[in-house]
Amino acid sequence: QVQLVESGGGLMQPGGSLGLSCAASGDIIAVNDMAWYRRAPGGRRELVARITHAGSTTYLDSVKVRFTVTRNHAAKTVSLPTNSLKPEDTATYSCNANIRATTGTWRDYWGQGAQVTVAS
Repeated sequence: QVQLVESGGGLMQPGGSLGLSCAASGDIIAVNDMAWYRRAPGGRRELVARITHAGSTTYLDSVKVRFTVTRNHAAKTVSLPTNSLKPEDTATYSCNANIRATTGTWRDYWGQGAQVTVAS
């Protein structure tokens, strides 16, 4: 069984910083791409940042420069430090990873979601 567990998030004033982290655990053979998505209230889920196994990164235009995605292969973690937060960053942030489990198949797994609220 494979699990993604997120930590971090919370309430922050505009201009502040928060950190998000996600750890994969369980019967894992390999981890490919890891990513963060978010869904604002009443909105659609959108890709915030993705990092490939080789370390290439992709960002949502509105978070470029402010957010940085990193990963630790040994620990099977992906992190998203966020800076210069704006009210429009308020959303539930979910971790996603493409994982090959001991069952032998590759599939996407999701974390439970972490709330980020940016307000004065």
